[in-house]
Amino acid sequence: MAAYVVRRLLYGVGVVLGVLFLLFVLFFTVTEPDDIARKALGDKVPPAVIEQWKANHGYDRPLWPWQDWDDNLLFDHYRRMLTFDFGKSDADDSPILDRILDGIGPSLSLTVPLLLLSLLAAIPFSLLVAFFRETYIDRMGVFLCVLAMSVSMLLYIIGAQFLIGKVLRWYPISGFDPDPTMIWRFLALPLIVGVLGSIGGDVRFYRTVFLEESSRDFVRTARAKGASEARIMVRHVLRNAMIPILTQVVLSIPFLFTGSILLESFFGIPGLGSLTVDAIQGNDFSTLRTMVYIGSLLFIVGQIATDLSYGLVDPRVRFE
Repeated sequence: MAAYVVRRLLYGVGVVLGVLFLLFVLFFTVTEPDDIARKALGDKVPPAVIEQWKANHGYDRPLWPWQDWDDNLLFDHYRRMLTFDFGKSDADDSPILDRILDGIGPSLSLTVPLLLLSLLAAIPFSLLVAFFRETYIDRMGVFLCVLAMSVSMLLYIIGAQFLIGKVLRWYPISGFDPDPTMIWRFLALPLIVGVLGSIGGDVRFYRTVFLEESSRDFVRTARAKGASEARIMVRHVLRNAMIPILTQVVLSIPFLFTGSILLESFFGIPGLGSLTVDAIQGNDFSTLRTMVYIGSLLFIVGQIATDLSYGLVDPRVRFE
Protein backbone atom coordinates (compact mmCIF):
# COMPACT_ATOMS: atom_id res chain seq x y z
CA MET A 1 0.00 0.00 0.00
CA ALA A 2 2.88 2.37 0.76
CA ALA A 3 4.20 2.09 -2.79
CA TYR A 4 0.72 2.83 -4.16
CA VAL A 5 0.38 5.91 -1.94
CA VAL A 6 3.79 7.19 -3.06
CA ARG A 7 2.87 6.71 -6.73
CA ARG A 8 -0.43 8.53 -6.26
CA LEU A 9 1.28 11.41 -4.45
CA LEU A 10 3.92 11.73 -7.18
CA TYR A 11 1.17 11.68 -9.78
CA GLY A 12 -0.65 14.40 -7.84
CA VAL A 13 2.48 16.56 -7.66
CA GLY A 14 2.92 16.27 -11.43
CA VAL A 15 -0.68 17.26 -12.04
CA VAL A 16 -0.36 20.27 -9.71
CA LEU A 17 2.74 21.48 -11.54
CA GLY A 18 0.94 21.09 -14.87
CA VAL A 19 -2.09 22.99 -13.58
CA LEU A 20 0.16 25.81 -12.40
CA PHE A 21 1.76 26.07 -15.83
CA LEU A 22 -1.66 26.22 -17.52
CA LEU A 23 -2.73 28.94 -15.08
CA PHE A 24 0.39 30.92 -15.90
CA VAL A 25 -0.26 30.65 -19.63
CA LEU A 26 -3.90 31.71 -19.23
CA PHE A 27 -3.29 34.63 -16.88
CA PHE A 28 0.02 35.99 -18.17
CA THR A 29 0.24 35.20 -21.89
CA VAL A 30 -3.38 35.14 -23.04
CA THR A 31 -3.99 38.15 -20.77
CA GLU A 32 -0.78 40.19 -20.64
CA PRO A 33 0.28 42.29 -17.61
CA ASP A 34 -0.56 45.48 -19.52
CA ASP A 35 -4.12 44.24 -19.99
CA ILE A 36 -4.36 43.35 -16.29
CA ALA A 37 -3.25 46.87 -15.38
CA ARG A 38 -5.79 48.48 -17.72
CA LYS A 39 -8.56 46.33 -16.28
CA ALA A 40 -7.65 47.52 -12.79
CA LEU A 41 -6.99 51.20 -13.59
CA GLY A 42 -9.08 51.93 -16.66
CA ASP A 43 -8.34 52.27 -20.35
CA LYS A 44 -7.52 56.00 -20.30
CA VAL A 45 -4.75 56.07 -17.71
CA PRO A 46 -1.31 57.31 -18.84
CA PRO A 47 1.35 54.72 -19.68
CA ALA A 48 3.48 55.92 -16.75
CA VAL A 49 0.70 55.02 -14.31
CA ILE A 50 0.39 51.57 -15.87
CA GLU A 51 4.13 50.97 -15.53
CA GLN A 52 4.07 52.09 -11.90
CA TRP A 53 1.12 49.80 -11.14
CA LYS A 54 2.92 46.87 -12.76
CA ALA A 55 6.01 47.61 -10.70
CA ASN A 56 3.99 47.76 -7.48
CA HIS A 57 2.39 44.36 -8.19
CA GLY A 58 5.49 42.65 -9.57
CA TYR A 59 4.18 42.43 -13.15
CA ASP A 60 7.04 44.40 -14.65
CA ARG A 61 9.42 41.44 -14.78
CA PRO A 62 10.03 39.18 -17.82
CA LEU A 63 7.66 36.25 -18.26
CA TRP A 64 10.07 33.42 -19.05
CA PRO A 65 13.33 32.15 -17.47
CA TRP A 66 15.32 32.53 -20.69
CA GLN A 67 14.57 36.25 -20.62
CA ASP A 68 15.89 36.65 -17.06
CA TRP A 69 16.95 33.53 -15.20
CA ASP A 70 17.02 35.06 -11.72
CA ASP A 71 13.91 37.25 -11.78
CA ASN A 72 10.94 36.22 -13.92
CA LEU A 73 7.20 35.85 -13.48
CA LEU A 74 7.11 32.08 -14.13
CA PHE A 75 9.40 31.19 -11.22
CA ASP A 76 7.68 33.76 -9.00
CA HIS A 77 4.29 32.25 -9.93
CA TYR A 78 5.41 28.75 -8.94
CA ARG A 79 7.09 30.00 -5.76
CA ARG A 80 4.03 31.91 -4.58
CA MET A 81 1.49 29.19 -5.35
CA LEU A 82 3.53 26.30 -3.91
CA THR A 83 4.33 28.22 -0.70
CA PHE A 84 0.80 29.68 -0.41
CA ASP A 85 2.21 33.20 -0.55
CA PHE A 86 -0.56 34.54 -2.76
CA GLY A 87 0.41 38.20 -2.55
CA LYS A 88 -2.08 41.06 -2.73
CA SER A 89 -5.28 41.65 -4.62
CA ASP A 90 -5.11 43.53 -7.91
CA ALA A 91 -8.28 45.40 -6.98
CA ASP A 92 -7.57 46.84 -3.51
CA ASP A 93 -4.08 45.56 -2.51
CA SER A 94 -5.53 43.56 0.38
CA PRO A 95 -3.71 40.29 1.26
CA ILE A 96 -5.37 37.45 -0.63
CA LEU A 97 -4.59 34.86 2.03
CA ASP A 98 -6.39 36.94 4.68
CA ARG A 99 -9.47 37.20 2.47
CA ILE A 100 -9.43 33.44 1.91
CA LEU A 101 -9.13 32.72 5.63
CA ASP A 102 -12.01 35.11 6.34
CA GLY A 103 -14.20 33.36 3.76
CA ILE A 104 -13.55 29.74 4.79
CA GLY A 105 -15.81 29.95 7.85
CA PRO A 106 -18.95 31.23 6.06
CA SER A 107 -18.42 28.76 3.20
CA LEU A 108 -18.06 25.74 5.49
CA SER A 109 -21.06 26.83 7.59
CA LEU A 110 -23.13 26.50 4.40
CA THR A 111 -21.55 23.63 2.47
CA VAL A 112 -21.03 21.13 5.33
CA PRO A 113 -24.69 21.14 6.48
CA LEU A 114 -25.75 21.13 2.83
CA LEU A 115 -23.74 17.96 2.14
CA LEU A 116 -25.09 16.20 5.24
CA LEU A 117 -28.71 17.20 4.59
CA SER A 118 -28.43 16.13 0.95
CA LEU A 119 -27.18 12.69 1.98
CA LEU A 120 -29.86 12.31 4.66
CA ALA A 121 -32.55 13.21 2.14
CA ALA A 122 -31.28 11.40 -0.97
CA ILE A 123 -30.12 8.01 0.35
CA PRO A 124 -33.32 7.03 2.25
CA PHE A 125 -35.51 8.22 -0.62
CA SER A 126 -33.35 6.28 -3.10
CA LEU A 127 -33.66 3.13 -0.98
CA LEU A 128 -37.42 3.64 -0.87
CA VAL A 129 -37.89 3.87 -4.64
CA ALA A 130 -35.45 1.00 -5.17
CA PHE A 131 -37.39 -1.09 -2.64
CA PHE A 132 -40.60 -0.49 -4.62
CA ARG A 133 -38.86 -1.01 -7.97
CA GLU A 134 -41.06 -1.36 -11.04
CA THR A 135 -44.12 -0.09 -9.16
CA TYR A 136 -46.00 3.19 -9.39
CA ILE A 137 -43.98 4.49 -6.41
CA ASP A 138 -40.75 3.87 -8.31
CA ARG A 139 -42.11 5.45 -11.50
CA MET A 140 -43.44 8.46 -9.61
CA GLY A 141 -40.11 8.89 -7.82
CA VAL A 142 -38.19 8.83 -11.11
CA PHE A 143 -40.65 11.33 -12.60
CA LEU A 144 -40.19 13.72 -9.67
CA CYS A 145 -36.40 13.36 -9.88
CA VAL A 146 -36.34 14.20 -13.60
CA LEU A 147 -38.67 17.12 -12.93
CA ALA A 148 -36.43 18.42 -10.13
CA MET A 149 -33.34 18.07 -12.34
CA SER A 150 -35.04 19.98 -15.15
CA VAL A 151 -35.59 23.09 -13.04
CA SER A 152 -32.78 25.62 -13.03
CA MET A 153 -31.09 26.41 -9.72
CA LEU A 154 -31.80 30.08 -10.38
CA LEU A 155 -35.53 29.32 -10.41
CA TYR A 156 -35.22 27.54 -7.06
CA ILE A 157 -33.39 30.54 -5.63
CA ILE A 158 -35.79 33.17 -6.95
CA GLY A 159 -38.87 31.12 -6.03
CA ALA A 160 -37.67 30.43 -2.49
CA GLN A 161 -36.68 34.05 -1.91
CA PHE A 162 -40.09 35.23 -3.10
CA LEU A 163 -42.28 32.60 -1.40
CA ILE A 164 -40.42 31.84 1.83
CA GLY A 165 -38.53 35.09 2.28
CA LYS A 166 -40.92 37.75 1.00
CA VAL A 167 -44.45 36.27 1.18
CA LEU A 168 -44.22 34.02 4.24
CA ARG A 169 -41.34 35.98 5.86
CA TRP A 170 -39.97 32.89 7.58
CA TYR A 171 -36.31 33.60 6.94
CA PRO A 172 -34.20 36.55 5.69
CA ILE A 173 -33.76 36.75 1.93
CA SER A 174 -30.03 37.49 2.19
CA GLY A 175 -27.33 38.36 4.67
CA PHE A 176 -25.08 36.59 7.13
CA ASP A 177 -24.52 36.76 10.88
CA PRO A 178 -21.82 34.50 12.42
CA ASP A 179 -23.52 34.67 15.83
CA PRO A 180 -24.37 31.02 16.75
CA THR A 181 -27.86 32.09 17.84
CA MET A 182 -28.59 33.84 14.53
CA ILE A 183 -26.61 32.03 11.85
CA TRP A 184 -29.25 29.34 11.32
CA ARG A 185 -31.82 31.95 10.25
CA PHE A 186 -29.57 33.16 7.43
CA LEU A 187 -28.53 29.65 6.35
CA ALA A 188 -31.98 28.02 6.43
CA LEU A 189 -33.14 29.40 3.08
CA PRO A 190 -29.97 28.59 1.08
CA LEU A 191 -29.91 25.12 2.64
CA ILE A 192 -33.50 24.48 1.53
CA VAL A 193 -32.68 25.66 -1.97
CA GLY A 194 -29.47 23.63 -2.10
CA VAL A 195 -31.18 20.39 -1.04
CA LEU A 196 -34.06 20.89 -3.49
CA GLY A 197 -31.68 21.69 -6.33
CA SER A 198 -29.50 18.60 -5.81
CA ILE A 199 -31.89 15.91 -4.60
CA GLY A 200 -33.15 15.00 -8.08
CA GLY A 201 -29.75 14.10 -9.49
CA ASP A 202 -28.61 12.44 -6.26
CA VAL A 203 -31.67 10.20 -6.00
CA ARG A 204 -31.39 9.09 -9.64
CA PHE A 205 -27.73 8.23 -9.14
CA TYR A 206 -28.21 6.36 -5.86
CA ARG A 207 -31.31 4.56 -7.18
CA THR A 208 -29.31 3.26 -10.16
CA VAL A 209 -26.57 2.02 -7.83
CA PHE A 210 -29.06 0.29 -5.51
CA LEU A 211 -30.91 -1.38 -8.38
CA GLU A 212 -27.64 -2.67 -9.80
CA GLU A 213 -26.65 -4.14 -6.43
CA SER A 214 -30.13 -5.68 -6.04
CA SER A 215 -29.47 -7.96 -9.00
CA ARG A 216 -26.25 -9.43 -7.58
CA ASP A 217 -25.89 -13.07 -6.65
CA PHE A 218 -25.49 -12.36 -2.94
CA VAL A 219 -28.91 -10.67 -2.92
CA ARG A 220 -30.56 -13.72 -4.49
CA THR A 221 -28.80 -15.88 -1.92
CA ALA A 222 -30.11 -13.71 0.91
CA ARG A 223 -33.64 -13.98 -0.48
CA ALA A 224 -33.28 -17.76 -0.73
CA LYS A 225 -32.32 -17.86 2.94
CA GLY A 226 -35.55 -16.06 3.84
CA ALA A 227 -34.22 -12.56 4.56
CA SER A 228 -36.84 -9.82 4.29
CA GLU A 229 -36.63 -7.21 1.53
CA ALA A 230 -36.11 -4.41 4.05
CA ARG A 231 -33.19 -6.25 5.65
CA ILE A 232 -31.71 -6.99 2.22
CA MET A 233 -31.87 -3.33 1.17
CA VAL A 234 -30.30 -2.01 4.38
CA ARG A 235 -27.84 -4.74 5.36
CA HIS A 236 -26.73 -5.98 1.95
CA VAL A 237 -27.55 -3.55 -0.86
CA LEU A 238 -26.67 -0.34 0.99
CA ARG A 239 -23.48 -1.77 2.41
CA ASN A 240 -22.21 -3.07 -0.92
CA ALA A 241 -23.14 0.18 -2.67
CA MET A 242 -20.84 2.23 -0.46
CA ILE A 243 -17.99 2.53 -3.00
CA PRO A 244 -19.90 4.63 -5.60
CA ILE A 245 -21.56 6.58 -2.77
CA LEU A 246 -18.20 7.17 -1.11
CA THR A 247 -16.70 8.26 -4.41
CA GLN A 248 -19.29 10.99 -4.85
CA VAL A 249 -19.09 12.11 -1.21
CA VAL A 250 -15.30 12.22 -0.91
CA LEU A 251 -14.90 14.01 -4.24
CA SER A 252 -17.34 16.67 -3.05
CA ILE A 253 -15.50 17.29 0.24
CA PRO A 254 -12.69 19.45 -1.27
CA PHE A 255 -15.28 21.73 -2.85
CA LEU A 256 -16.77 22.38 0.58
CA PHE A 257 -13.82 24.72 1.13
CA THR A 258 -14.33 26.66 -2.11
CA GLY A 259 -17.97 27.43 -1.37
CA SER A 260 -21.08 27.56 -3.51
CA ILE A 261 -20.88 30.39 -6.03
CA LEU A 262 -24.60 30.68 -6.79
CA LEU A 263 -25.93 30.28 -3.25
CA GLU A 264 -23.37 32.59 -1.67
CA SER A 265 -23.85 35.26 -4.33
CA PHE A 266 -27.66 35.33 -4.24
CA PHE A 267 -28.00 35.00 -0.46
CA GLY A 268 -25.23 37.43 0.48
CA ILE A 269 -22.96 34.95 2.27
CA PRO A 270 -19.37 36.31 2.42
CA GLY A 271 -17.66 33.01 1.62
CA LEU A 272 -15.14 31.89 -0.96
CA GLY A 273 -17.81 31.55 -3.63
CA SER A 274 -18.64 35.23 -3.25
CA LEU A 275 -14.92 36.01 -3.26
CA THR A 276 -14.57 34.28 -6.63
CA VAL A 277 -17.53 36.17 -8.09
CA ASP A 278 -16.17 39.49 -6.79
CA ALA A 279 -12.79 38.71 -8.36
CA ILE A 280 -14.44 38.05 -11.73
CA GLN A 281 -16.56 41.18 -11.61
CA GLY A 282 -13.69 43.35 -10.35
CA ASN A 283 -11.08 42.01 -12.82
CA ASP A 284 -9.01 40.86 -9.86
CA PHE A 285 -6.77 38.43 -11.74
CA SER A 286 -4.46 37.60 -8.82
CA THR A 287 -7.37 36.55 -6.58
CA LEU A 288 -9.05 34.64 -9.39
CA ARG A 289 -5.82 32.84 -10.23
CA THR A 290 -5.44 31.86 -6.58
CA MET A 291 -9.00 30.53 -6.31
CA VAL A 292 -8.63 28.43 -9.46
CA TYR A 293 -5.38 26.97 -8.10
CA ILE A 294 -6.92 26.16 -4.72
CA GLY A 295 -9.89 24.48 -6.37
CA SER A 296 -7.60 22.36 -8.57
CA LEU A 297 -5.38 21.43 -5.63
CA LEU A 298 -8.33 20.37 -3.48
CA PHE A 299 -9.78 18.30 -6.34
CA ILE A 300 -6.50 16.42 -6.77
CA VAL A 301 -6.31 15.77 -3.02
CA GLY A 302 -9.91 14.57 -3.11
CA GLN A 303 -9.14 12.07 -5.87
CA ILE A 304 -6.24 10.59 -3.90
CA ALA A 305 -8.34 10.43 -0.72
CA THR A 306 -11.13 8.71 -2.66
CA ASP A 307 -8.81 5.98 -3.94
CA LEU A 308 -7.41 5.36 -0.46
CA SER A 309 -10.85 5.28 1.15
CA TYR A 310 -12.01 2.33 -0.99
CA GLY A 311 -10.05 -0.07 1.19
CA LEU A 312 -11.91 1.15 4.27
CA VAL A 313 -15.38 0.23 3.01
CA ASP A 314 -14.54 -2.82 0.90
CA PRO A 315 -11.92 -5.31 2.15
CA ARG A 316 -11.79 -6.85 -1.34
CA VAL A 317 -9.97 -3.79 -2.66
CA ARG A 318 -6.23 -4.26 -2.91
CA PHE A 319 -3.73 -1.49 -3.61
CA GLU A 320 -1.09 -2.56 -6.11
